[in-house]
Amino acid sequence: MSSSFGIYLIGFIILVIGLALGANLAGVPPLWIAVGVICLVGIGILSAVKKTQGRGGPTGTGGTGGPPRY
Repeated sequence: MSSSFGIYLIGFIILVIGLALGANLAGVPPLWIAVGVICLVGIGILSAVKKTQGRGGPTGTGGTGGPPRY
């Protein structure tokens, strides 16, 4: 796991906790808060992977994004 992935995910989890606390104070039922938290954590993981993934794809080969070298 890269450090930027971890930092992004920690920030997103802090955001989700804040939203859950706000929903609790607004009187949203706990079951719906749990559903929202699960959905947002899933979106956060997908976003973190997408933002920190190299241009070479999920294999981790990386690359500069330029034309292939032969």
